[in-house]
Amino acid sequence: MEKILIIEDEEKIARFVELELGFEGYAVEKALDGRRGLELAKVCNFDLILLDIMLPGINGIEVLRRIRQFSDVPIILLTARDAVVDKVAGLDGGANDYITKPFAIEELLARIRVILRKTPSFNSTGLKASVLFTGALRLDVERREVWIDTTLIELTKREFDLLQYLLENKNIVLKRETLLESVWGYDFSGGTNAVDVYICYLRAKIEEPFEIMLIHTVRGVGYVIKDE
Repeated sequence: MEKILIIEDEEKIARFVELELGFEGYAVEKALDGRRGLELAKVCNFDLILLDIMLPGINGIEVLRRIRQFSDVPIILLTARDAVVDKVAGLDGGANDYITKPFAIEELLARIRVILRKTPSFNSTGLKASVLFTGALRLDVERREVWIDTTLIELTKREFDLLQYLLENKNIVLKRETLLESVWGYDFSGGTNAVDVYICYLRAKIEEPFEIMLIHTVRGVGYVIKDE
């Protein structure tokens, strides 16, 4: 069971996120200020930390800086501030991701799953699990190969990364903005239409030749791959 630390001074938000994470099967600890959060991070082994920037005592950026002196635990910044300077400061300081309040809990859960899957994980044979499946399609993360049954599908790096992110979040509707930030990066200057263009590329290479429905469009929101 993965263990997550929430460092958040708004008690209602902290409690809400704690309950949702508990429902998803995570073990959760809470800290309502930066100093207590830092103490917990030092003495406990967490798999991931949710860290608010605006904290009493020690602010989140300083907590992040101090944690990075002794740990590379994945950290997602949780904050109401959406200025580019805050994103840059957090990411440059060693944060793995950034989500702005108010946020949809489904999006936060999806980001947590992605980050946790990027850490080493092992299957029942002791070998690293790195293959994602849906129907006849399989994606090998380490080899960076995509197959439909016995046919190898040639994808560009961006197409592969987009498909991987969708597969890692099966059954979760992902907003175009989320896909853009997670696959293209925070510094990408283009619009969300880039996501639509690459979805079309994937459909042309996978869905049309093999006559399958892989990526579903949720009108006005984004895209999802469903476990049929």
